[in-house]
Amino acid sequence: MADFNAIAKKWQEKWEEKKIFKANADPKNRKFYALEMFPYPSGRLHMGHLRNYSIGDAIARYKRMQGFNVLYPMGYDAFGLPAENAAIKHGIAPDRWTFANIDAIRQQQKEMGVSYDWTKEVATCNESYYKWNQWIFLKFYEKGLAYKKKAAVNWCPSCNTVLANEQVVDGKCWRCQ
Repeated sequence: MADFNAIAKKWQEKWEEKKIFKANADPKNRKFYALEMFPYPSGRLHMGHLRNYSIGDAIARYKRMQGFNVLYPMGYDAFGLPAENAAIKHGIAPDRWTFANIDAIRQQQKEMGVSYDWTKEVATCNESYYKWNQWIFLKFYEKGLAYKKKAAVNWCPSCNTVLANEQVVDGKCWRCQ
């Protein structure tokens, strides 16, 4: 009987060694950008993530086979309350919790064999990323496109945060129902 884990590990090591998923800017080929939702590093991946990332991976591989220059990065939506609240719940400093989960998720994704260009990895909690969010927000503010005012909000006392309308189900936080 075949040892599928050993076969997968062998090929994944070869892919990484040869950097076959690194974005190649060949000007003769058309460009294709594949991007899925970044996972929150508030825990480990689950089957819902597998479905999402395997679909994106199939599309990126298909486009490569068609000759496209494919940019397929991965990142982690790590700047905010989901990761911070999970860290508090587990009694761990938010930075330690977040970066440990990023490492674990990256390992899970590599074991899945997804074809990300790991040289393009980002984490939204790194200053080199969020400084640009802050910069663009200030530009919006300077132009009057961002503002402060009093308004009613959806509040979740358990998550200790404001919720978007899409996060409210039957008048309650979708996480805490």
